[in-house]
Amino acid sequence: MKYFLILLLALVVFVISVTLGANNNQIVTFNYLIAKGDYSVSTLLATLFAIGFILGWSICGFFYLRACISLRHEKRKIKRLEAQMGQSSESSTKTMSTVALNKE
Repeated sequence: MKYFLILLLALVVFVISVTLGANNNQIVTFNYLIAKGDYSVSTLLATLFAIGFILGWSICGFFYLRACISLRHEKRKIKRLEAQMGQSSESSTKTMSTVALNKE
C-alpha cells in the first residue's frame, strides 16, 4: 500500500507538471553540457521528470537487488554453519557415549 501511495504521488506530480506546461506554450532554450536546444515548457518538464523518475527507480532497484543477493548468500552461509554445528554435536555425543562404554 505504501508503494502504491508513493507511485500515486509521483503520478499526480507528473500530471500537474504536464498541465502547467500545457497551459504555458512558451519556448525556452535549454542549455546542457554538449549542446543546447529550444523546447516547449511542457515537453521539457515531462521529459526531465520522466528521466529523473526512471533514474531514481533504477538506482533503488539496483541497491534492492544487491541487498537481496547479499541476504541470500548470508542465509546459505548460516545453513552451512548450522549443518556443521549439527555434525560436530553428533560426533561429540558419539564420542562421549563411546568413552562412557569404555569406562564400564
